[in-house]
Amino acid sequence: MWDLCVEGILLLMFTMVTFVALMVILLHTECNTGVTKCWVSDPHPPLHKYHKSGDFILGGIASRTGITFIPVNFMEKPIQTLLEDLTIVTKNYQHILALAFAVKEINENLQLLPNITLGFHIYDSYFNAMRTYHATMVLISTMKRFVPNYKCDLLNNLIAVIGGLDSDISLHVANLLDIYKIPQLTYGPAQGMNNGAPGLSIYQIVPDERLQYDGIISLLLHFKWMWVGVLTIDDENGERFVLNVLPVCNQNGVCVAFIERIPRLTFITEYGGLMEYGAKVHDLIMDSKANVLVVYGDSFSMIFLNWLPRLSKQEHVTDKPKVWIMTAQIDLISYIYQRDWDIGTFNGALSFSIHSRDLPGFRQFVESRNPSSPQEDGFLKDFWEQAFNCVFPNPAQENVDGDICTGKEKLQILPGPLFEIGMTGHSYSIYNAAYALAHALHTMTSSMLRRRTLVNREELKLQNQTQPSWQLHPFLRAVSFNNTAGDKISFDQNGVFAAGFDLINWIISTNQSIHKVKIGWVDHQAPSGQALTINEDAITWHSWFEQVQPLSVCSESCYPGSRKQVKEGEPFCCYDCIPCPEGKISSEKDMNDCNKCMDGNYPNKKQDFCIPKAISFLSYEEPLGISLAFSALLLSLITLLVIGMFMKHHNTPMVKANNQSLTYALLVSLLLCFLCALLFIGHPAKVMCLLQQPAFGFIFSVAVSCVLAKTITVIVAFMATRPGSSMRKWVGKRLAISMVISCCFIQAGICTVWLATSPPFPDVDMHSVTEEIVLRCNEGSATMFYCVLGYMGFLATVSLTVAFFARKLPDSFNEAKLITFSMLVFCSVWLSFIPTYLSSKGKYMVAVEVFSILASSAGLLVCIFFSKCYIIMLRPELNNRDHLMRRK
Repeated sequence: MWDLCVEGILLLMFTMVTFVALMVILLHTECNTGVTKCWVSDPHPPLHKYHKSGDFILGGIASRTGITFIPVNFMEKPIQTLLEDLTIVTKNYQHILALAFAVKEINENLQLLPNITLGFHIYDSYFNAMRTYHATMVLISTMKRFVPNYKCDLLNNLIAVIGGLDSDISLHVANLLDIYKIPQLTYGPAQGMNNGAPGLSIYQIVPDERLQYDGIISLLLHFKWMWVGVLTIDDENGERFVLNVLPVCNQNGVCVAFIERIPRLTFITEYGGLMEYGAKVHDLIMDSKANVLVVYGDSFSMIFLNWLPRLSKQEHVTDKPKVWIMTAQIDLISYIYQRDWDIGTFNGALSFSIHSRDLPGFRQFVESRNPSSPQEDGFLKDFWEQAFNCVFPNPAQENVDGDICTGKEKLQILPGPLFEIGMTGHSYSIYNAAYALAHALHTMTSSMLRRRTLVNREELKLQNQTQPSWQLHPFLRAVSFNNTAGDKISFDQNGVFAAGFDLINWIISTNQSIHKVKIGWVDHQAPSGQALTINEDAITWHSWFEQVQPLSVCSESCYPGSRKQVKEGEPFCCYDCIPCPEGKISSEKDMNDCNKCMDGNYPNKKQDFCIPKAISFLSYEEPLGISLAFSALLLSLITLLVIGMFMKHHNTPMVKANNQSLTYALLVSLLLCFLCALLFIGHPAKVMCLLQQPAFGFIFSVAVSCVLAKTITVIVAFMATRPGSSMRKWVGKRLAISMVISCCFIQAGICTVWLATSPPFPDVDMHSVTEEIVLRCNEGSATMFYCVLGYMGFLATVSLTVAFFARKLPDSFNEAKLITFSMLVFCSVWLSFIPTYLSSKGKYMVAVEVFSILASSAGLLVCIFFSKCYIIMLRPELNNRDHLMRRK
């Protein structure tokens, strides 16, 4: 019994396998012999299609119609999509017309593809992965049959596919076409799909996206927009944009106030969350101080942006206009239900755009489109109904809701967001893609013609039709030609269109008409950072800005004279302005740090620029120099008068009693002291600097030595008068002369060492006085300078001390009191000189020293010689021996 069951099961399995094998053989035979047509049909044919027959077929994947799906829960059969459930982006219908126009021109050009005609099959992607895959499989299947991976006849000779509009649609198409190595020309960005790998089937008929990134950075820097908001599409391309652009922004000083995502709506149940999110985004944009928004999105993003002004949760708040910077993929489009919405928000927007030109005959081709056009266009009817808000009569329906379409409506009256007559950037790319394929096909057929000799044209034509599409790749990569508008069309080594972007200014009128003005471009051959060229005068800003360039900064600019100080915990574009520290300037706005002026310059009061310093020295042309010079000459004249008086009355007791040789030596040294002050006045020269301090030190040492010698001579004279004193042998001129020579010799030795080791020299002082370059004599060695002063002070101290102890000697013969007082004046002057000298700057240091020289010398002259001159000139009766010898 068990054996019978096993045999039955084996027999049943063998019968089933045999049946399946026969069916496969039959299907294979029918499809390849062409004797019997394939009977497999598509259970869900495309809702829209546009076919035109030809020897070679160009496939087209358009993105015109949107479908918002109801989620599938797998509990019931999904509802079939109806035409009434579709929302059409009417503006994208021009993409379909651009391909039809290009094929028409190519077929009319007998020089480009002689004896060969191009056709096209265009399907809609519906902005949906499932529909895109389905449309692509239809393209690579049998004509009028849905048999993926089989060719049942030669009527559908697909050589390439043009599409899609967005990168995700292009990727879905590429997943299937790359299996068969069928060339795919995308008219939207395909960043990250090609990667430069050889043999891939993707060609990008729009410029490289990275060039657009460079243009955005250059645009922000050109207008100094350092505080911007960013809206990006919520997908991998948006993340790639953020990763590529934002670090470069930070490197160039541009901060991002916020980053928000533009959602992609898939299911109808997501509308509630979308509206709530849109309200949040709108309020964030309006509350931000960023007046510039960079928007990176896809062709569908404008639908979401149109909603934003209507979603605010803030009541009674007027929207503050912003400057919108749009990427090339975004076009100003609207759904039909948005046709009456105000789009003035985007007035003055700056948009990177795929370069386009008006092509001869294209406008006429578009304007001639009407419902009576060829019936192969399955996109036209519902486009017309939605664009003009009308319906075509349906015999099956008695009552028609809405206006009846007459077919005489004019496309020219449609607002810009719904449709444009002039060729858009995407349409221009499609046009160029069709011509690129035609030129590549021309080169390929010409190359085959040179290699092969066929009997007649029919055989050649048949041979051409049966060539696999992958053979077109090397010719497509090498294509290079000028299109009918004169633009060069070629690809780089990565299969990317070798061209730049245009910069467009959107001008939106009150009647919602759009005027696009080209204000610049991005050159793909220029070095990075220098690619953008812009004409500012051609820009029309939003009326709210009153035609003044908008600002977009987190903090107001720091004006010259101040610098930026970043606020703690905030981006580096948000800062406070603090004044520059003393001695530094900032000559430009928004400087991060203040700079010192170069030598020879100093900051002005506002600290925003440097002023050249004036050259300063104690000169004879200024009041201070004149006063000191006059004082020196006057005191010198007085000294000469005193000398003359003493010489005239040299035989009188008053002159004889004061040691004539020391008196004359003292008077001459004082005269030289007054005259040496003139060495400090005037432009410093080498000889002057060499003489100044050594002459001053030596001459003053002589004067003080004379004073000391006079004091000691008086003491010795009185001590010698005592009975039995041994001091009598010291009385005379030898003691005084010896003391003067000895004291002066020491000072002369110090000065000699000074001049030999580190002599004074002319110098320029840039820093001691802020506003002046001081010309002065550098001491060379400060140690030697203070040694000279110190020795002079030592002599003065000794003289003061000796004179102080001798002050009680008899007045009539005693100069000790006068010398004591004169030394007090002398020491007071020079003790006050040191702190005053060290605290002075520039020419005033010299003035202090000159004043000290004159004051101390005048003190000696007046204190020692005034009383004597008084007696000699006014009291001659006292100038006798009896009076001088009389003790008090």
